Amino acid sequence: QVQLQESGPGLVKPSQTLSLTCTVSGGSITTSAYAWSWIRQPPGKELEWMGLIAYDGTTYYSPSLKSRTSISRDTSKNQFSLQLSNVTPEDTAVYYCAVGRLGYGYEYWGQGTQVTVSS
Repeated sequence: QVQLQESGPGLVKPSQTLSLTCTVSGGSITTSAYAWSWIRQPPGKELEWMGLIAYDGTTYYSPSLKSRTSISRDTSKNQFSLQLSNVTPEDTAVYYCAVGRLGYGYEYWGQGTQVTVSS
């Protein structure tokens, strides 16, 4: 069974860059046809897909966040990472990493990590 674990700072100051890493075990991030996503849920709001990195390294981003988001991976560590630049308090959310077949939704999720943007 695939397991995902998010890690990173729980508090980020406004205008800084939020950086999170998802460590994957029980499966490889290069497994064909799978996509590795970042999703967030602000307090009182619905889940919001932020972007993904596919098994071949191709990235896709939400249009609303594309200008501030970067997703990368380290295949040697079986990890993928999120960077969100120029954060504001509106970026406060629980951030999740998840995986599923491209176009078929999510099969496994991380437990989520709370990130608060505040000075």
